Amino acid sequence: MLSGVGPRLRALRREREITLAALSERTGISVSTLSRLESGRRRPTLELLLPLATAYHVPLDELVGAPATGDPRIHPRPFTRFGQTFVPLTRYLGGLHAYKQILPPGYNCGADGRPAEPRTHEGFEWLYVLSGRVAMTLGDRQLTLVAGEAAEFDTRVPHALANPGAQPAEFLSLFGAQGERIHVRARPGGGAPADGP
Repeated sequence: MLSGVGPRLRALRREREITLAALSERTGISVSTLSRLESGRRRPTLELLLPLATAYHVPLDELVGAPATGDPRIHPRPFTRFGQTFVPLTRYLGGLHAYKQILPPGYNCGADGRPAEPRTHEGFEWLYVLSGRVAMTLGDRQLTLVAGEAAEFDTRVPHALANPGAQPAEFLSLFGAQGERIHVRARPGGGAPADGP
């Protein structure tokens, strides 16, 4: 169980886009110790894991990969990054991540109302708009998604999201850090399950 702590810590730090130096400042743990923990060259101890659990706002048993208790409910702990709110919808810190994301009114809008500062990173993302409007820049394309619309894209293409509306925009997001595509299985009319796009 403890052998998986390093990869979980690295995945969580990358997911939150926190540098080792910033994490060191928050926890009081040296950068070299944090690096050795993530690489598995340092044995995780309670004295090291408690401040990390506090810094990441996750339960200690999530960091150490404690076995599930049989309760399927998720107890999400929202966090804010880049001015938007993320509500984690999955427990596991590796592989695909599911979130509810909330963009405040005017979030990331440039002077022309379009999303500012497109960026790229490894991965593949799928999103489904629950409420409001989400403006999207994807490469050279400008799109506006409204409630009930979905999009999927390779995050290596320059992309940015914005909320040009006067109300918060909410959407569900599935993200695969290694570029995993989302495969949806549906049972049409009376046939066998079929792979989605």
